[in-house]
Amino acid sequence: MPELDLHGCTVVVTRPAHQADNLCRLIEAAGGKVILFPVLAIAPPQDPQAVLSVLQRLAQFDLAVFISPNAVDYGLRYAAQAGGVPSSLQIAAVGAGTARELHAAGHPPTLVPEHDFNSEALLALSALQQVTGKKVIIFRGEGGREHLANTLRSRGAQVEYVQVYRREKPPVDRAVLLEAWARNGISAIVVTSNESLQNLFDLIGSEGQVYLRDTQLVLVSQRAVELAQRLGVRRAPLIAERAGDNEIVAVLAAHKNC
Repeated sequence: MPELDLHGCTVVVTRPAHQADNLCRLIEAAGGKVILFPVLAIAPPQDPQAVLSVLQRLAQFDLAVFISPNAVDYGLRYAAQAGGVPSSLQIAAVGAGTARELHAAGHPPTLVPEHDFNSEALLALSALQQVTGKKVIIFRGEGGREHLANTLRSRGAQVEYVQVYRREKPPVDRAVLLEAWARNGISAIVVTSNESLQNLFDLIGSEGQVYLRDTQLVLVSQRAVELAQRLGVRRAPLIAERAGDNEIVAVLAAHKNC
């Protein structure tokens, strides 16, 4: 891989603070500067006891689907309290980062999309075409898309959610971004989910929204591009092939305009 060069670039990273370190390090290692501006905070579920009551029945399920690294982190913590993960349980991960977390925790997934790490790609796997009578549990945060569960149900599966964490808008100081924008000091903003993009838009206020619409965004899905268009973003976003840190930095370097 050619050496990545981000000298002269200032990149805003909007990931939750506890998940941003590696991406920030990679940007700085390539010579860039980072403004950390988390627009999501991850918190425990409102009712942990309800989570535990579901996970005490984990042995009844055939397949567990983990939606995100946070679903792995929180989900396995609660599963351990409820008696652990049965060895008979097949495990699926929606994305590469989620799969890495599962491997690191000692629960390697057997079902992971090869490309386009999203629910649609997971559903395209041959193993999920015939699921009549299968019991599926989906580990996720509170709220979220229904496409995965609805499609599996349409194929005959019995699907249940366990919502093991929740997402919140953290307190932010929008002046940090406004001041950087005012001196033309932001080269790009990395946003890795639709919820993060909507939160960013809401948190920066009307003055920041004016700047955002002409700022280079780095996104990780076509759905996010469509949301950016609905929010009035005029500059064409860059799209990383995956939400991984290396892929994001590679896109930034390949389209360097600092």
